[in-house]
Amino acid sequence: MKIKQSLQTALDGLFGFLPNLLGCLVLLAIGFIVAKLVAAVVRKALDGFGLDEHLHESDAHTYVERMVPGASPTNGISRVVFWLVFVFFLTSAIGALKIPAVTTFMNQVLAYLPNVIVAIVIFVLAGLVAAAIAAAVAKVMGDTPTGKVVATVVPALVMVIALFMILDQLRIAESIVTIAFAATMGALALGLALAFGLGGRDVARRLLEDAYTKSQDAKEQASQDLETGRARTREMAGEATAGTR
Repeated sequence: MKIKQSLQTALDGLFGFLPNLLGCLVLLAIGFIVAKLVAAVVRKALDGFGLDEHLHESDAHTYVERMVPGASPTNGISRVVFWLVFVFFLTSAIGALKIPAVTTFMNQVLAYLPNVIVAIVIFVLAGLVAAAIAAAVAKVMGDTPTGKVVATVVPALVMVIALFMILDQLRIAESIVTIAFAATMGALALGLALAFGLGGRDVARRLLEDAYTKSQDAKEQASQDLETGRARTREMAGEATAGTR
């Protein structure tokens, strides 16, 4: 009798859950279709605007291609739009199941989603800024030694700063990053203390003298490169002025 009652209870629970499962599947199907349609509309609008063509024709194309080979802003934006729309329907579908544990987990995911979006925005903006800097330096200073250094170091520095901002936004390895930074600074300070305080003064003095000599040579080279950049800037300004007349 007890076995029969247990089976009846299980069947009642199963049949009671089936409408919830059906509603979940229907919402997922509708969400997938709607997300595909919205992404297609966005893709068509961006194709009409010629976003990819503008990128490939710009001076930033070389740097962007180096970072993300075959990059297509149109594809990237349309995919983001698809997932944003689909996640909205996914939330409703999970809620239709009426399973408290799953609903709670989904709410936590949705609460974290804005952090992911902001991290993506930071990465995209940092990439654009780095690409713009590299393109501007390449146009103004060309292949001069200083131009090559600036066009390599500054964009890399921008992306490193963006990486730390993204890690902070995603709340990933906050303590590890802090410890690593402190350890690096501590190791540097300890190395300097050993060099200057424990019998390495002569070696440290020679290193500083060599560094000073090299910095003076680099200063002269940088001055020449900056003068070249100013001359090219004046030439481009003159060409732009002549073109408007």
